[in-house]
Amino acid sequence: MPLVRRPLARAAIVGGGAYAAGRRRAEAEPQQAPAAAAPEKDVVAKLKELQELQASGALTPEQFEAAKQKLLQGE
Repeated sequence: MPLVRRPLARAAIVGGGAYAAGRRRAEAEPQQAPAAAAPEKDVVAKLKELQELQASGALTPEQFEAAKQKLLQGE
């Protein structure tokens, strides 16, 4: 009787094993927050700080507006 090769069955077994290993690894790693969330909070904090400086008299309204525009443009 001739030897019958089954490449599809072998590929399914290898692929299934790789899928299971990847899934276990993904479940073991802690989930990370999106990177875009951190800079947004940073901008809000800096805007609040600028507003406090203006309220205390350390910045003029013109200086506040210039600093705010610079911050919002990402400079």
